[in-house]
Amino acid sequence: MMSLLRIGLVCLTATAALLGAGPASAQLRPMSEKELSATYGQGLLDLTNSSFVSNGDTLYSTRIAIGADVLLNANFGKINLGAKTTNGVTDWSTSYIDMPVLQFGRLDSTADKRLVQITNPYFEFVYKNAPDAATREVVGMRMGFEGIKGDIGLTINTLSGSMLIDGVEYKGSKIAGPAIPGVTAGDVNGASRDFWISALKTAVQFPTTSGMAEPPSVAQTGFWLNWRDRLTALSTANGAPPPNAFRR
Repeated sequence: MMSLLRIGLVCLTATAALLGAGPASAQLRPMSEKELSATYGQGLLDLTNSSFVSNGDTLYSTRIAIGADVLLNANFGKINLGAKTTNGVTDWSTSYIDMPVLQFGRLDSTADKRLVQITNPYFEFVYKNAPDAATREVVGMRMGFEGIKGDIGLTINTLSGSMLIDGVEYKGSKIAGPAIPGVTAGDVNGASRDFWISALKTAVQFPTTSGMAEPPSVAQTGFWLNWRDRLTALSTANGAPPPNAFRR
């Protein structure tokens, strides 16, 4: 089954590959002091340290983001997060998140629907007592996108998280997921801005997402999916996620 770390690494690897692809080539050459002084640039990876208050405690975070807009078509399957294993036997019914299908893009519509736009994918690590090396403790992590726009096919059997789709709220731990074939993320006002999945030892109140009026729901212990901004349910003829695989 696919882990949260693997999903994140796949997204980051795809991002890096897309940014590095293309027919153009260049050769390194020395630059004069005048040329250097007139040149501006930014690294691909952006590292930010910050702190915030969660349930009365000060927590510290380190975010590693890829500063880029990426167009992506990809399929993920059998995403199963947090299932318990006893004596080598995994009980999948204990999963925090059971998502058999997650598709970025679709092939049964117009060309502009084939790709999903992702802005600034990131990993963020959360700590207690960060200034004191002797007592510093990792609370958990989350991965997400600062923006996502497009059609996403999905099937969610079990949800631990907080979603808001067409004004209908799905919120709780290990509840039944929304019975829809997917969502359209973003609208005429812009991309959806609050998609992330966390893995935590204790519950965390993450800060309010930039541009939004209210803070997210408190992310609970274990795995937690947050996605509430600018989501509309997809509608398909057969009620299944739209096709997103090329036939050979």
